[in-house]
Amino acid sequence: KAMCTGRLQTGLLVAGYFIYLLVGAAVFQALERSAEKQEKIAAAQMKEAFLQKFTHLTVPEMEEFMKNLTEAIQNGVYPVGNKSQTEDSNWDFSNSFFFAGTVVSTIGYGTLRPKTAGGQIFCVFFALFGIPLNIVFLHRVGKMLSLLCKKLGKFLHQKGMRKKKIKFLTLLFFLATGILVFLCLPSLFFQKTEGWSYSEGIYFAFITLSTIGFGDYVVGKVNFRE
Repeated sequence: KAMCTGRLQTGLLVAGYFIYLLVGAAVFQALERSAEKQEKIAAAQMKEAFLQKFTHLTVPEMEEFMKNLTEAIQNGVYPVGNKSQTEDSNWDFSNSFFFAGTVVSTIGYGTLRPKTAGGQIFCVFFALFGIPLNIVFLHRVGKMLSLLCKKLGKFLHQKGMRKKKIKFLTLLFFLATGILVFLCLPSLFFQKTEGWSYSEGIYFAFITLSTIGFGDYVVGKVNFRE
């Protein structure tokens, strides 16, 4: 009965955690997408004006253009290509979900961030409740791995193995499982979806898990390397 209760609590926690991220992603998308579209339209108009009279620009006008272009790039708007990219959004649902995950995990890559007043205020409250929820979620994941190690230890003990050897093998199992689940498998996924090398996938997974979050590699469209 206690085991069933524990599984139910784990299931509810996992479901609640992902529902929280999904709701957060939907709200961030609703608050930020239209404002980002206006930024892209303004950047496209700025580019068009530059192309029409770039041979006659004065030095102050050129400086102003470079300043506006730099600000646009810092805001995740890249006015490149032959046509306007206003329909493509950095705040699509997948990127919004990824952003919500970086908030509650305190990674904060910085490549995607709320710029509207509503988005910034919501981000504060989302993080305020989301960070403790993330800690509880990770604690439960660690607890599940520990239970697996205990079961393995009991099984090896029943087979007559010595305690020192059991401790070594269970520790090895814990480390191998963690590396496989959190580094090796995600890196394969990133290799397929992002076009990175496997070593780049390992690097990104580690920088993410350690909450360092340099931001040089980021999944989705928001990527300064593109």
